[in-house]
Amino acid sequence: MTAGGSAAPAYRALAVTVSNRASAGVYADKGGPLLVEGLAALGFAVDGPRVVPDGEPVEAVLREAVAAAYDVVLTTGGTGISPTDRTPEMTRRVLDREVPGIPEAIRAEGLAKVPTAALSRGVAGVAGTTLIVNLPGSTGGVRDGLAVLARLLTHAVDQIRGGDHPRPVGSAGAVGDARPGGGPRVAE
Repeated sequence: MTAGGSAAPAYRALAVTVSNRASAGVYADKGGPLLVEGLAALGFAVDGPRVVPDGEPVEAVLREAVAAAYDVVLTTGGTGISPTDRTPEMTRRVLDREVPGIPEAIRAEGLAKVPTAALSRGVAGVAGTTLIVNLPGSTGGVRDGLAVLARLLTHAVDQIRGGDHPRPVGSAGAVGDARPGGGPRVAE
């Protein structure tokens, strides 16, 4: 409980903006604040946005976040096909296992509006107990990514923490199911 008597958020997240120009002060970071706002709306205690240039600094901030045991790290930027876009490669160096369905869903969400969403190379996966997801650098790409993540992020964190899938009563494997193990029926 916090001093005001309300429960502290159950999940911790870090927002990271990957931009050579924003990190150099050439322009203001717009994607990072959107990440913070979106994660907070989902009930996360959010740190950041941390603004780093693309390349090795991305790997370093991700490793720091995993060591700090964040539940989620969302990055924005560095996922395109320009020569300096290296965020997916830096992210893969940190991941223990990829979760390809997340970036596929994010690209699909964006494709309905912007054909160039197909050019995003963002990846997602688990490092230790931290879920890392790369979002595009555009504010529209961040919004699309957050729309997808709003439907699955807390469930993914619960799964990483060892939680089970909620099952409605009467479904295979639900409490009260007569079949041992609750698995699907198989023809004998």
